[in-house]
Amino acid sequence: MVEIKHLDDYALVQKFVDGEHESLEILITRHKNRIYTYIFMIVKNHAVAEDIFQDTFIKVIQSLKKGRYTENGKFVSWAIRIAHNLIIDHFRREKHLSTISNDETEVDIFNSPKFSDMNIEDNLVSEQIFREVRHLIEELPDDQRQVVIMRHYLGFSFREIAEHSGVSINTALGRMRYALINLRKLIEERELNLTLS
Repeated sequence: MVEIKHLDDYALVQKFVDGEHESLEILITRHKNRIYTYIFMIVKNHAVAEDIFQDTFIKVIQSLKKGRYTENGKFVSWAIRIAHNLIIDHFRREKHLSTISNDETEVDIFNSPKFSDMNIEDNLVSEQIFREVRHLIEELPDDQRQVVIMRHYLGFSFREIAEHSGVSINTALGRMRYALINLRKLIEERELNLTLS
């Protein structure tokens, strides 16, 4: 078990397909935060996110057993695509696909220092800023919102964003640029102060 933990994703997938079920547990543990965060940032409900997360790995297991994994080492991107499809299914079922198409994006709020736990007041302010930023991001067009979430909340590189979205790196960069321009406009229009000072 110690040795198996150091294998890359593709090797773990192969071991699972060959009947070593503990390799799937390692894959889930390795990527659960990234996949769960992706789901939660879109559905914004812990119970729903938990359900979709579990459904994602049920589907992952079924697909692996049927030999449908062909990503050659890009397991996490593949799993997130499965999660994304399940999220779409969820919204279709709920019949509230909220596709607000206001062009908005953000300033340098992602580059500001991480919110520290200096005191209760700072924590409350930083939580308020985080909520306001999330509301602004929700108003972005889908493609821009997705890039912002993948880049700033999930830590994807632009190459990973491009691969996951099925677009070129230049398109991914362009979407981020427009997202930031749009967020800056919104912040100015609403005269928001998104700083801790």
